[in-house]
Amino acid sequence: MVSPPTLLVFAVAAFTLVIVPGPNNLYITARGMAQGRTAAVVSAVGVETGTLVHIGAAAAGLSYLIARSATAFAVVKWVGAAYLVYLGIRTLLAERGAAAGVPAAQPLRRVFLEGVVVNVLNPKVILFFLAFLPQFVDPAAGSAALQIVVLGVVLLVLGILADMVYAVGAGTLSRLLRGGGRPLRYVSGCVYLGLGVATALTGGAGRTR
Repeated sequence: MVSPPTLLVFAVAAFTLVIVPGPNNLYITARGMAQGRTAAVVSAVGVETGTLVHIGAAAAGLSYLIARSATAFAVVKWVGAAYLVYLGIRTLLAERGAAAGVPAAQPLRRVFLEGVVVNVLNPKVILFFLAFLPQFVDPAAGSAALQIVVLGVVLLVLGILADMVYAVGAGTLSRLLRGGGRPLRYVSGCVYLGLGVATALTGGAGRTR
């Protein structure tokens, strides 16, 4: 089992990582700017549901295999980048003739699923579970898979707290700026496109150590 001192050090390090703006935070912010606080919160829940997938994959060893395989890593990277670019183009082109240019609201179920997909296809998260989290796993302390799950849950809890801060902030800002619907749509769409480019430029598996 993970020792309390190790857990504390990991929590501090993980908190530092999740609070700094990254792809997940920017995705949630873009969703909040486009559709408001509720959608931002739902997207945050979707993102962290994706984290559960990563935890399970890491515990089963799949993250290691993907990160060490150049082909598998490239597939995940480019599919993730293409999906983000798709979201960006869809946002920029959505309801172009609508009054005041306010983007059409997406069903919350779709918002949730998009959050899951964005996180699951985020190669940086895979690299995190390969290069960072294993440093806190002690083979002499028991099951490595169980330790990964415990550390992953700590990361998830910290992540959802940070995500909610971004979600509430973006939702509040969206409400204040709601009169400028078209600029909001452009900002959100450009954020998605930027995330797609950043994902495409993510280093390969060979650079994780």
